[in-house]
Amino acid sequence: MSSSRRQFIKKSTLAAFSGIIGAPIVFGKWLPKDYIPLILDQEDFHQKFRKDPAMVVLNDRPWNAEAQAHILDDKITPASRMFVRNNGLIPQDIKADQWTLTINGESALTTKTYTLANLKSFPKHTYQLTLECGGNGRNEFDPPAKGNQWTIGAVSCANWGGVRLSDLLKDVGVKEDAIYVGYYGKDMHLSGSPDKNPISRGVPISKAMMEETLIAYEMNGEDIPLVHGFPLRLVAGGWPASASGKWLHRLSIRNKVHDGEKMEGSSYRVPCEPVAPGEKVLDENMCIIESMPVKSLITYPKSGAILGTKKSLAIRGHAWAGELSIKEVHYSIDYGATWKKCHVQAPANRLAWQHWSANVSFPKDGYYEVWARATDSKGNMQPMLVPGWNPKGYLNNACHRIAIKVG
Repeated sequence: MSSSRRQFIKKSTLAAFSGIIGAPIVFGKWLPKDYIPLILDQEDFHQKFRKDPAMVVLNDRPWNAEAQAHILDDKITPASRMFVRNNGLIPQDIKADQWTLTINGESALTTKTYTLANLKSFPKHTYQLTLECGGNGRNEFDPPAKGNQWTIGAVSCANWGGVRLSDLLKDVGVKEDAIYVGYYGKDMHLSGSPDKNPISRGVPISKAMMEETLIAYEMNGEDIPLVHGFPLRLVAGGWPASASGKWLHRLSIRNKVHDGEKMEGSSYRVPCEPVAPGEKVLDENMCIIESMPVKSLITYPKSGAILGTKKSLAIRGHAWAGELSIKEVHYSIDYGATWKKCHVQAPANRLAWQHWSANVSFPKDGYYEVWARATDSKGNMQPMLVPGWNPKGYLNNACHRIAIKVG
């Protein structure tokens, strides 16, 4: 809430409060002095972060929000429609001209600190990179898994610009025993403690050295929006978005798997072997999520579309497969009994999602469901139903489907 609005509300009378809320405040005479009713003390997510009104807020402390499928129709995701996943509180009063990135660690040959100007003196690279929350689709798991109940909208593919992480690692120097690169951001732990990190994850050295792994300072040709990591973030496309740390100020080159916050226990891990739904899994039997599984999304039309007398429909969407590419996308209108092939475009670059389209013919009036199913370059195919259960509800890549009424 802006300070000016807060002051206005503080000076308001009980009658004014009731007018703003649109209902009488029962027991309002007992309101403590200078107390602001909770409903008026909430920040508007969509205005605060310039988000599309169709974005769905899952949590406000910390902020977490997802898109709906139909607003992800853009080939390059605009900032207004990009999902928000936070573990801590967004840093305030950032001064970009004073921002630095320090790279150190037991497997660094030297320690170096870079300003944004220093980073921009390195060759700039730009890639479209797919970022998806590891828990996207969590709400479909049964028994339910704890955490934000994402449906299908915690995914994006923006245009990221910055310096290759590999160029910085070569500048610092990496010892032969290097195994991992861990990140540290400026976001604050929910407790407010400066001694706790809300999240500190990273990537293996092999992923860090890939040409598409960026230390980004631009998104879609502009400064990165604050909620997405301004002024600097790591972007490791194709892996769970938790590997792409925001508000980046330090990288540590490790001689072991990074042990920062959300790296151990069950965080961003799945059972190494399949387990029965609801089964408890020991931490040592959990494996870190790396490349995300094959998945697709129908972005047009919006689910619930009514065609009237029209018997044909152009559909489209995106498909992605972590470190792999998409080989094929099919659609079905008979609940998976038969499938027809879609047209699939080549990716803009490696780790970008791919756009697909098809023309659907409906045999007669009635209710239909259109299902989409992608297959990756190694032949892995999306399951029609929710895949193997896991304690945290990660990696649900079941077929997306929309409802259509004809006639």
